[in-house]
Amino acid sequence: MATSFAAGLNVYATVATLGLLARAGMLTLPPSLSVLADWRIIGASAALYLIEFVADKIPFFDLVWNALQTFVRVPVAALLAYRATSQLPLDAQVLSAVAGGAIALVAHVGKTSARALVTPSPEPFSNIALSLGEDAAAVALTWFAVHHPYAAAAVALCAVAIIVVFFRTAVRALRDLWARSRARA
Repeated sequence: MATSFAAGLNVYATVATLGLLARAGMLTLPPSLSVLADWRIIGASAALYLIEFVADKIPFFDLVWNALQTFVRVPVAALLAYRATSQLPLDAQVLSAVAGGAIALVAHVGKTSARALVTPSPEPFSNIALSLGEDAAAVALTWFAVHHPYAAAAVALCAVAIIVVFFRTAVRALRDLWARSRARA
C-alpha cells in the first residue's frame, strides 16, 4: 500500500530505493521482485529519477511530464503489487494489482493537482519546494514501509483519504462555479 502510494509520487525513486534497500540487506524482496536489486535496474531507475528530478523543476513542463507519467507510475505500481503477492492465489494477486494501481493513481492525481495549483505562481521556489517534498516523501515512505509496514500503510491510507476529500471538494466547487456561470449567461 505504502510503496504504491510512493510510486504514484515518484516511481523511479521508489524502485531505486527498494533496490538499494535490498542491496544493503535492509529488505528481503520476494523472489518475484528480486530483479529490483539488480544494479542495472537500480542504475536505470536512478538515471530516470535524475531526469524526472530536473523535469519536475521546470514550470509548466512539469505538468506535461506528470501527465505523461500517468502511463508509467500507475502500471508500474500495479505490477509491483502484483509481483509482491506472487505467493497468493491469482485472484488475490489481481486484486492487489488493482489496489496498488488505484492507490498510485490517487497519489499521482493528488501530486498533479497540487502541481497545477502551484505552477502558475510567479516565483519558482514553491514549485521546486513541492517537487523536492514529493521526492523526499516517496523515498521516506518507501523506507518507512520496509521498517514499519503497518504504520506506513496507515500513513498512505490517510493520505489517500485526504486527497480524495480535497479532490471531491474541488470538483464540487468547480461544478458550482460552472453552474453559476451558466446561470448568468
